[in-house]
Amino acid sequence: MDIETYRRLDGLELASLLKRREVTPLELMEIALKLGERFQPALNALCHVDADLGRKLAKEATEKGAFGALPFLLKDSGLASTTLKGSMGSRLFAGMGSAVNATLTERFVAAGFLPYGRTTVPEFCMAPTTEAVVYGGPTRNPWDLTRSSGGSSGGAAAAVAAGIVPVAHGNDGGGSIRIPASCCGVYGLKPSRGLVPFGPLRGEGWGGLACDGVLSRTVRDTAAVMDAIAGMERGQPYAAPFRPKSYLELLERPFEQPLRIARWSKAWDDIVISPENIEALDHATRVLEGLGHEVIEAELPPIKYASFIDSLIDVMAANVAVTVGGVLRGRPNADLRELLEPAILDAYQIGRNMPAERYVLAITRFHNIGRSLENYIADYDFILTPTLTEPPVKLDEISMQNDFRSFRKRAGRYTTFLAILNASGQPAANIPLHRNADGLPIGVQLIAPFGGEADLMRLSAQMELAEPWSHYLPEIPE
Repeated sequence: MDIETYRRLDGLELASLLKRREVTPLELMEIALKLGERFQPALNALCHVDADLGRKLAKEATEKGAFGALPFLLKDSGLASTTLKGSMGSRLFAGMGSAVNATLTERFVAAGFLPYGRTTVPEFCMAPTTEAVVYGGPTRNPWDLTRSSGGSSGGAAAAVAAGIVPVAHGNDGGGSIRIPASCCGVYGLKPSRGLVPFGPLRGEGWGGLACDGVLSRTVRDTAAVMDAIAGMERGQPYAAPFRPKSYLELLERPFEQPLRIARWSKAWDDIVISPENIEALDHATRVLEGLGHEVIEAELPPIKYASFIDSLIDVMAANVAVTVGGVLRGRPNADLRELLEPAILDAYQIGRNMPAERYVLAITRFHNIGRSLENYIADYDFILTPTLTEPPVKLDEISMQNDFRSFRKRAGRYTTFLAILNASGQPAANIPLHRNADGLPIGVQLIAPFGGEADLMRLSAQMELAEPWSHYLPEIPE
């Protein structure tokens, strides 16, 4: 198989070729490794790649699951793997390994994925851009190397957009799947809280904000992955919402009647949405109306957004304190000024000194937002928003060289419509329909009621069929 054919096909198409013995797992792995080598100097999207492991896995692969034996990348977010070390984007955790696999890692393998490396993240996955010092430079957008690929799953989105792999692991605690999906022009689904397992080493992340998923170039690949990874594990702290027998089988089922979709074209606190992002919203509105659905300009729910951002900062800082404190118990003489970026070092200090009631208040505020949003969406089938308030930002524009509060407040103005869904636990997806005059992707977000992944992916697939996007591929560097 030639490289361009590999890049054009989605994961299920490649799996079909494997099943028909028209290509081998090793051939696919060699192409993924070669593409990684070609793109890495420009994008800096990959880290902790083990080519020998990839070849070994491919040679020994027994085809299984929906994807057979495909090259796959785990995010450098701490997802436990016995074969791949990581760093969580931090010098403090460089060379981190695990004696066990996460439940999700096992489910990825059972789906037919061969994890041979990790993708870059910002330090501790706490930024909407991916510019961690530990990787020696920023991760760049494949459509404009002066701009960010997004974060925190920035390396994953760049790798999928470039065609290095058709699907890659991501996770989302405040927009970290949807931000880079919008920046790089790929499909990114944030599942409902509790639908994808966190164990066995952890029960939740960031007070219930975080969840895992994937980024892909086609909706059907994400649906097939969700068939493989969704569902409770024993002992998890949150009940998983109902899931159908197969998300993939439902994709082509038409809706019985036109959908009512609320559209948000304004933001809380008079945060400005750029004209280009409104153009993307208008584009999506036309597509949805062309499919026969009703899109209704709607008032925002009454959320005190500035207070929510303060609570988000508190929960993030508390988690930094726990994470760093765990290391310091074994390395009490570690020089954090040399091992942490300024914003994260500041977050550690904030977290250490935070009164307990501030953390409890933050979690209570998240729960109130969940009630507010679920009651709001009861009057509609979906909500349509811009994914971001601006086109992909220039590198170094949202910097961890600042104090943590200033840094996260700037991030909150960029990602205004995202972290509220982490608080509510509802599913949401970036739809990569639109590109500006310079060819830069600008996504829109669809939000569904809690547990509404099946219908969310059905509507995403309708939009994809109306205006396909998976054929967009950046040129391979010489």
